[in-house]
Amino acid sequence: MDKSNATLFLNSYNKIDDKLRELYGFKPSQPFTDVVRRCAEKNAAIRKYENELADYARLRNAIVHQSVDGQIIAVPCDEVVEQMLLIERLICTPPKIGETLHEKKIVSIEAQISLKQAILLISRTGYSNLPVYSGNRVVGIVNNRCIIRAVGEVIQQGISLDGWLSETPVSDILEESDLFVYYKYLGKKDTLQDIADAFESNHKLLAVAISENGKIGERIVNFVTPADLSGIYKKMEDYV
Repeated sequence: MDKSNATLFLNSYNKIDDKLRELYGFKPSQPFTDVVRRCAEKNAAIRKYENELADYARLRNAIVHQSVDGQIIAVPCDEVVEQMLLIERLICTPPKIGETLHEKKIVSIEAQISLKQAILLISRTGYSNLPVYSGNRVVGIVNNRCIIRAVGEVIQQGISLDGWLSETPVSDILEESDLFVYYKYLGKKDTLQDIADAFESNHKLLAVAISENGKIGERIVNFVTPADLSGIYKKMEDYV
């Protein structure tokens, strides 16, 4: 009996098992099926293949525990091995952002321009996330949420809105906490799975900001929004 498929299957299974425990901190004593079930709550790729991985866990047990005197009693078919290898690549070596997402034109503004100018730019371009620069450094991101928040506060105070919009620089309405609550910086060496994980872990996230090294303040070369997620998942599957 040809054991090559069984060997490939087991090697792939072990790599997936090791990677999931490494990523999410599961103990060696926890059953693989439990690890998969809990990872599926956090990881869209695992969630998609949750049932297959549970089936493969039973197949793995049949190969390892029910074989007698070194004789393998179950050998996975080619289709199962191919699927297992695909899942392994998706989990263990997901595509990097810099390899799959190209830089695109990002509409940005300078910190000293008026809020009125920023609103007109958003209206004209349709872009809802505008990086705000002071020199070469990003000091914040203007979006519809922070504009409405600031405008609402001014209306409550009875201040003349038109004059305030013309005189107030964009930098005045930026709050440092917004960068951490509504945005996630990732670098080109991070993976598409990191993008998916960012949205999974923070449902308030408006966008993932892509820069060279993923450090806050760096020039933003791409934004990934929730509307882009289906395309991200497709790129991950096409890549493997």
